[in-house]
Amino acid sequence: MWLFIASDAVTFGAILYAYAFVRIATGNWTRPFEVSSIVNGIVMTTVLLVSSVTMLAAFDAAKQNQRSQSFIWLGVTMMLGIVFAALHIREWIKLIDEGWRLFQNPTGGPVVVGSTFFCITGLHLMHIIAGVFAIAVVAIKYRRGSLNAGHVESVGLYWHFVDLVWMFVFPLVYLMNAK
Repeated sequence: MWLFIASDAVTFGAILYAYAFVRIATGNWTRPFEVSSIVNGIVMTTVLLVSSVTMLAAFDAAKQNQRSQSFIWLGVTMMLGIVFAALHIREWIKLIDEGWRLFQNPTGGPVVVGSTFFCITGLHLMHIIAGVFAIAVVAIKYRRGSLNAGHVESVGLYWHFVDLVWMFVFPLVYLMNAK
């Protein structure tokens, strides 16, 4: 898991570095996010932070061999991941309704604004969705007894990594692009 996280960190690091470079190099960068988008982003951030706490509770219960309790906490973590994804998709729908696309900027500014937003947040969203599925598989198999606390820890490491990535995405992509 650590090797996977390291390789994924390099991927996200390169993408965020490239984004920052393009953002700085583009003089007329459009700032598409109004207060409602920033508030939505803050709620999304809070949901992910709480999901990290619930994942810690799941691992703590697993270490104490409390399978039912760990299963419940894993379920809460999954639900929070689903809430995050729903809030994120709602944000995308709002922006698409406003005319934002991968290759279209409704304000007439550089199209790379939409491209970078949808690609970076889309990659993160795919990691969230994959994490929810991974947690579901581990939760079911752990409850049945075919996995152990180490597996809960591994999926927890992945989940914490995805949460950590958001702590870079949110300020770079949302806060720096607020009107």
